[in-house]
Amino acid sequence: MLSVPEELSYTKDHEWLNDKEGNIIIGITDFAQSQLGDIIFLELPDIGDKIISGEPFGEVEAVKTVSELYAPVDGTVIEVNEDLEDSPEKINQDCYGEGWIIKIKLN
Repeated sequence: MLSVPEELSYTKDHEWLNDKEGNIIIGITDFAQSQLGDIIFLELPDIGDKIISGEPFGEVEAVKTVSELYAPVDGTVIEVNEDLEDSPEKINQDCYGEGWIIKIKLN
């Protein structure tokens, strides 16, 4: 059974958003991580990078495939989940918790 927390917002591209007082935490949904399979690498933006709604901001590489990550809103990256660099499987294990991907400040 897939998890879909009600307090989050979701995109058609299977990213989730959590608004924390104007700072947005972004990750991928349980459905997305299950379709990708075992995640082995992420290419993520740098702190200070601008992201544009609907445009790719990174990639997730899994055993099965590579998939782009799409920005759900416009903003500036203020934090990247550095734990994913050494442990990308955290997305598979806890996509709504320790597997968050980036935090942005809305533009």
